Amino acid sequence: MPVNLALFFGSVLIWGSTWYAITFQLGAVHPAVSITYRFLLAGMVLLGWLAIRRQPILPSRQGWGLIAAAGLLNFSINYFMVYKATALLPSGLVAVAGSALSLMNVLNARLFLGQPMRPAVLAGGTMGVTGVLLLFTPELDGGTLTGGALLGFGLMMVSNYSASLGNMVVSKTRKAEMPLISTTAWSMLVGALIMAVVAAFQGASFRVVPSVPYFLSLAYLALFGSIAAFLCYFTLLGRIGPGRAGYVAIMTPVVALVISTLFEDYRWTPAGIAGLLLAVLGNLLVMAPGLVDSWRRRQPA
Repeated sequence: MPVNLALFFGSVLIWGSTWYAITFQLGAVHPAVSITYRFLLAGMVLLGWLAIRRQPILPSRQGWGLIAAAGLLNFSINYFMVYKATALLPSGLVAVAGSALSLMNVLNARLFLGQPMRPAVLAGGTMGVTGVLLLFTPELDGGTLTGGALLGFGLMMVSNYSASLGNMVVSKTRKAEMPLISTTAWSMLVGALIMAVVAAFQGASFRVVPSVPYFLSLAYLALFGSIAAFLCYFTLLGRIGPGRAGYVAIMTPVVALVISTLFEDYRWTPAGIAGLLLAVLGNLLVMAPGLVDSWRRRQPA
């Protein structure tokens, strides 16, 4: 399997399962506290790995600004909004709302990085978002978007834009050839510190009630959802750019849908099947826009 596809599907499969795992984090523990523990654990594991391999741990002084920005955007604001939205929305709708990240990445890559906005990529992202929305039309019926649910969607849009800006920062770290693992580790620790300050400011307790599901989900979210998936995604980001890498956010809800079918009794509908087909087609357009261009060149004038 080509490296880009392996990185892509690794990110999608892991992150697709984290939506369900987050539900075990909600309840007695404040979201900012859970996020603090999640990224504190993940960051320390990464630094420990570097220490074992006797690789440099501290980044250069010039890189701390980008690390702080990535920590703020990717590992604090982004996830705080996600946890808050998950308390207001079904996990499927949270995943759908998160799919808007792909289009935001395309637009921000054009705005901040000067990358061309290829029609196939933009069309594929739009098609993918439409398909994922169709997957959840049964949940969108019946007045779901009222009251707290509407607030939840607003929180997810803030989360998406924060993550998209964070992706622009990560692109700059990759172009600056900053070490991937140490940069990610310190960004996670910065995010954990920011969330700890938020939790303390809101008077949250850092005590965790002993619970096997909570600790198992915390370990999974820290080791796989935070370390493995982010390393896959950030590597992909550096290889193919944020516009195309952002399509991870389109396919992730499809995996979340499969998990919802297995564990939350999701009901398939004709609209859901059509949405899945649209999402897959959009994936092909975004991940391989050159295929469309070559097909068009082969057509007779």
